[in-house]
Amino acid sequence: MRTRVGTLLGSLLLLAACGGDPDADPETDASDPGSRSSATPRPTATPSTSPTEEASKETKPPTSAAPDGTTIVVQESEFGPMLFDDTGQAIYLFDVETTSEPECYGDCAVAWPPVVTDAPPVAGPGVREALLGTVERTDGQLQVTYNDHPLYFYAHEGKNEVLCHDVFLDGGNWYVVQPGGDAAPPG
Repeated sequence: MRTRVGTLLGSLLLLAACGGDPDADPETDASDPGSRSSATPRPTATPSTSPTEEASKETKPPTSAAPDGTTIVVQESEFGPMLFDDTGQAIYLFDVETTSEPECYGDCAVAWPPVVTDAPPVAGPGVREALLGTVERTDGQLQVTYNDHPLYFYAHEGKNEVLCHDVFLDGGNWYVVQPGGDAAPPG
């Protein structure tokens, strides 16, 4: 009993250290990065043409644009350059995952939502395109990988915050990801 209580208290303290509220409901948390859509609609401009110009144009079948994948960028942080998504959400790797296969599911994935995408991920500024990839999760979602590491957010972290680097939680350490694809050194 004492061991379980100690483990529970340790986990709660670590959550608090990462800025999390262990009682917060990630389903209703507006800052929950897992609730975002990875594709951003873009407005389109319609050129004005006269009926004569319109009639003279060759009719082409409409093309459907492929959905944009999640964009990964490099930004500066107190741990040096690291990966973020294009909205400013910090990205982490889980050190117990030694292959590209994710092991963070259930309660782990509630606290650490996977970085998912609907299309091939997009390499933003500073990101090496050759290191980006995807892996299919057990629920069928595509999780973004970088240098064969499945990528995650921390659910209780705001935009441009990095509160959970070198934190032991859910059976392993969580680290921010450097542009070369490795974990940043413990800090």
